Amino acid sequence: MDNDIILRVENLKKHFQPHLTFSQSITGAKKRKVVKAVDGVTFDIRKGEIFGLIGESGSGKTTTGKLVMKLIDPTEGTMTFQGEDVTHLEKEALKAYRRKVQMIFQDPYASMNPRFKIRDVLEEPLVIHKIHGDRNEREKALIKALTEVKMNPPEEFLGRWPHMLSGGQRQRIATARTLLLNPAMLVADEPVSMIDLSTRAEILHMMKDVQRDLGLTYLYITHDLSTARYFTDRIAVMYLGRIVEMGPADMIIDDPKHPYTKALIDAVPEPMSGKVGVIKELPISGEIPSPANIPSGCRFHTRCPYAVPACSELPEPELEDCGGGHLHACRRWKEI
Repeated sequence: MDNDIILRVENLKKHFQPHLTFSQSITGAKKRKVVKAVDGVTFDIRKGEIFGLIGESGSGKTTTGKLVMKLIDPTEGTMTFQGEDVTHLEKEALKAYRRKVQMIFQDPYASMNPRFKIRDVLEEPLVIHKIHGDRNEREKALIKALTEVKMNPPEEFLGRWPHMLSGGQRQRIATARTLLLNPAMLVADEPVSMIDLSTRAEILHMMKDVQRDLGLTYLYITHDLSTARYFTDRIAVMYLGRIVEMGPADMIIDDPKHPYTKALIDAVPEPMSGKVGVIKELPISGEIPSPANIPSGCRFHTRCPYAVPACSELPEPELEDCGGGHLHACRRWKEI
């Protein structure tokens, strides 16, 4: 494994076996369709890199983040972190791994106990991981973490309750809480999707400053390509449990090869002077298919405006390199 790579994910799969419905149990049905939430994902994340995982709701990106965080176990595949296999870990090894890999959750209102003051919210991971120290040492650590996320003056926030803070302030607190354990990598699951539009850029700018100053690595999960271009170094586009395109952020945005990526870019409103923006007519329609009933061939062909019969009849296309580390999974990319 390259020394430059902090996380390597190979052919990672997570299949869920759904419970029988009441009618199925009455009729004695035994065969249930497996939900293939993540269905063979492979990628590397380099040290100090911000790697973006992009896709619609139902594409499998959040499930991939949970797999990386070890909140759920994979059905198949391997994960290697800092040169060690972390696919399956025992209790103590898992605790040590989660100290190195922390998560910033999507909802800043649900990610902290409303009955805890901010001091207690920040001290909680120190208690869980038994990082002891006297009151002065902990106080210094809390103030340092708040300063790193630009909550100034930090002393004024320690005695407040979560409901006294705005969404942006809560997300800063959530970020500060992860930094107290000195992690090597952060998994950020749509960290600005529930924050006011006016403060999103400010929060992302803060996260980028923290990443640069502390040498952190990010797995950034989002459906918003506009923030991904600003925030990430590389982007992987997911559709129905698989990566359909991956490469440097500028290449993906400026020269997309896969029709799905093009549709996501077209969905971003264009700003115009004096107007909110213009939403273009999208080339795709309909909902993403169920992961329990994945189409044959290219799994995007049911919504693709460029699909031909071969797209559904031939085996699913693999990722192909078209230069500069730009990978895509579309057999017709040269024609469109």
